[in-house]
Amino acid sequence: MFKRRARPGPQEVRTDAEWREKLGPDAYRVLRRSGTEAPGSSPYTHPSPDSDGVYRCAGCDAELFRAEDQFDSGTGWPSFSDSATGDAVLIRTDFKMLFPRREVTCATCGGHLGHVFNDGPASTGQRWCINGAALALDETPDPTAGPNP
Repeated sequence: MFKRRARPGPQEVRTDAEWREKLGPDAYRVLRRSGTEAPGSSPYTHPSPDSDGVYRCAGCDAELFRAEDQFDSGTGWPSFSDSATGDAVLIRTDFKMLFPRREVTCATCGGHLGHVFNDGPASTGQRWCINGAALALDETPDPTAGPNP
């Protein structure tokens, strides 16, 4: 089931003008105005089988999701089976549709990322449906990891 991840609020606070300057129009609309990108518009929609690294918040660079947890859900948005860490994101109830949904936001900057649903793979049962405009893939290898086989 969903875990409520509570924190006191965003750690990175900027004015609206600062966010507009930092983010491109698509990332600003998604992260700061809770927008949704068009399905299939993100280069992250279909994961590469040899993809490695982490997905970071396009707003504040916080680590949000691991490439190894990404799967192709067929929905048109990047999908993950879990967040990178228990405190990477916050989940709250969103009543913007006719039914309540679980909205996912960045725990560091408060940016809207997407929603989480209970129709994911068997490993967690969750599908974290995330807007690609809110993400930046960091394929830099972890220096603490051992050599690749």
